[in-house]
Amino acid sequence: MKPTQLTESAEHDVVVAGGGPVGLTLACELALAGTRVLVLERRTEVDRTIKAGAINTPTAEAFYRRGMLPALAGIQREALGRFSSFVAAAKAAGASGPAPAPRFAGHFAAIPLRADLFDAFDPDFGNAGPAADVGLVPQEPLERLLAERAAGLGVEFRRGVTLTGFEADDTGVTVHTDAGPVRTGWLVGCDGGRSTVRKHAGFAFPGTDPEITGRQALVEMTGAEALGAGWQTTATGHYAHGPMPGRVLTVEFDGPPADRESPVTAREIEDSLRRVTGVDVTVTAVHTATRFTDNARQATTYRKGRVLLAGDAAHVHSPFGGQGLNLGVGDAMNLGWKLAATVHGWAPDGLLDTYTAERHPIGAWVLEWTRAQVAMMRPDPHARALRAVVRDLAGTVDGTTHLVKRISGVWQRYDLPGDHPLTGRSAPDLAFADGGRLGDRLHRGRALFVDLLGDPELRASADGYGGRVEVIAADCPDRAGLAALLVRPDGVVAWAADGEGDRKGLEGALRRWFGEPRPVPLHS
Repeated sequence: MKPTQLTESAEHDVVVAGGGPVGLTLACELALAGTRVLVLERRTEVDRTIKAGAINTPTAEAFYRRGMLPALAGIQREALGRFSSFVAAAKAAGASGPAPAPRFAGHFAAIPLRADLFDAFDPDFGNAGPAADVGLVPQEPLERLLAERAAGLGVEFRRGVTLTGFEADDTGVTVHTDAGPVRTGWLVGCDGGRSTVRKHAGFAFPGTDPEITGRQALVEMTGAEALGAGWQTTATGHYAHGPMPGRVLTVEFDGPPADRESPVTAREIEDSLRRVTGVDVTVTAVHTATRFTDNARQATTYRKGRVLLAGDAAHVHSPFGGQGLNLGVGDAMNLGWKLAATVHGWAPDGLLDTYTAERHPIGAWVLEWTRAQVAMMRPDPHARALRAVVRDLAGTVDGTTHLVKRISGVWQRYDLPGDHPLTGRSAPDLAFADGGRLGDRLHRGRALFVDLLGDPELRASADGYGGRVEVIAADCPDRAGLAALLVRPDGVVAWAADGEGDRKGLEGALRRWFGEPRPVPLHS
């Protein structure tokens, strides 16, 4: 569907509802491409609630390709310091539990995965470059970092403003807020699992109902020395202790909470810990706490006209396996350049619809991945028997490697035209002979055509896309068989060739993703 051009009365090209990590990532991508972005966030400050504790490989790659890796490495060093303090205290108290390496810290259905069992030489782990060394990045400092980046890119960010409704037509969207109306070309709901945008637009949201109540908190307590470290399974449920001092998580199969909105109290956390662990801990203070369930739902499409969804607004599920934040960042990276191309008028027909086509299958997989874990975590004999089988498999190199590949996201691939094994996958971080790396050439958010054969005819095919595709010729001694590749702004390989380059295939990929060969103005 080719949208009608935006009326000149619009104040913004895009309004993003929700200023969490997903909304901010999307806003940064749009601003990097020269669009006028407004972020509306009902909270008045960064969310202090304890949430995601790590990022996976595609997320680390995405931020590396935008020049953010040094800042993320600094956040990880601070997190590792807290992790080390927790491990030392747990060992001193005689607590049991693994201390996995930060890159592969994780579990499947509360079965801890051993970092020493996965096959580090599996080829899927060898393409991320320095991004592979960053993973232990909690959500709160990441959100602060993204807010700073958004401000530096000129994103307008209005805090303490609540979206109350909107009307969309062929020329744009009128967004209503408690601070007055805003006219925009496009509206993207990044406003969480109970998304106002999704509900108001009428997106279908089918799925499965919850059967657990989970609680996660950062607390002060006495009696913690009797708790195990890491993930633990008991007769009544599961709990996690660490990887930072005072962090606890419980899972009980007693149905969803009666009231999701009421504050989580010290007594509630204490009672849940005692029921699950059998340890008489006493919670003396709660610094941050939240409840969660395994409600698993997904919008059937991520777009209705000029209204789109990303992150939890498009899909909800339990947090097991740490997929939620990463899934949402992947949505934002996929959508950002496509929506910007549509705003600027050079997007080929159907480009924006590839957002749902590419991201919906990844979201559907995450829902199934988390549902499988809930099924194995049930405290009934059948689930415990299945759990024992999977625990044995997870104790092998092949089993751990398979699970870690899934958790880390290195398996992900879009179903794109082309037969080359790199097509549709995250681009390998090629190390060039001059000392540069592919990831460093994507900081400006443009597509990249890399000629590794020194073929002027191939380069000429991409020369007509000035402002959209950067063209470079380089030597890459480690990938001698690779002739050339075309990398989209989100880091996905759109076309690749070995030996002699396939010029006809390249021209088709360029038109499919970047339209007709004519220069467009530069935006950054």
